Amino acid sequence: MRAGRPPGILAWMLAERETAGFLVADSHGRRVGLVEGPMYGRAATRPDALAVRARGRYGRHFIVPAGAIEAIDDDAETISLQLERRELQTFL
Repeated sequence: MRAGRPPGILAWMLAERETAGFLVADSHGRRVGLVEGPMYGRAATRPDALAVRARGRYGRHFIVPAGAIEAIDDDAETISLQLERRELQTFL
């Protein structure tokens, strides 16, 4: 999947895939963490974001909006972002 698609299409494509465990990399190719699962907000059938956990026992959690996704590589189980890690919102 490549950039240039509207966020609604990205969210739909996320809903159709099992991305738990995929590696997430920022716009510079640096590791952000691993996908824990989708986050739903506006619609129960389409995720608005992904919950991503950084490395380590007490790794931080990041919220990755669907619109920040540049590409999903199913074969490599990798998600590339359009944002840098420091631009992502953290939680827990």
